Amino acid sequence: MSNAEKDMEELLTQRGAIGAALVDYNSGMTLMTTGSGMIDLDLAAAGNAEVVRCELKIMDTLRLKAKLEDVLITLTDQYHLIRLVSHQPGVFIYYVLRREDSSLALARRKLAEIADDIIL
Repeated sequence: MSNAEKDMEELLTQRGAIGAALVDYNSGMTLMTTGSGMIDLDLAAAGNAEVVRCELKIMDTLRLKAKLEDVLITLTDQYHLIRLVSHQPGVFIYYVLRREDSSLALARRKLAEIADDIIL
C-alpha cells in the first residue's frame, strides 16, 4: 500500500467519516477514493474542483496574497471539507463526514496532517 493509500484510509478512522477523495482540481478527476459508497465521490469531487477553481479565481481577481488552505461546506447532516495539498500543486483532498457524530475540529486537524504528509 502506498503512502497516499495509507493516508487516505487513515481519514476513515475518524468518527463520522463517510469517504475521501484525492482530486486533481484542474481536470476534476479523482486520483484516489476511499469510503463507504454513501456518496458518489467521483461526482462530488468534480463539482468541488469547480468550487476550488472559482475560489482561486476570486482570490486572484481580488489580488489577495494569501494562499487557499481549505474550504468548509456545511449541510444539515454532513460536513464537506476540501484541503489543498500545498506541496502538490493542483491537488486537494475532499473529505465527507456525518455531522451528527463527528468533531469538525478533529476532522480538520487530521485532514491538515494528512495533506502535509501525503506523497503521490
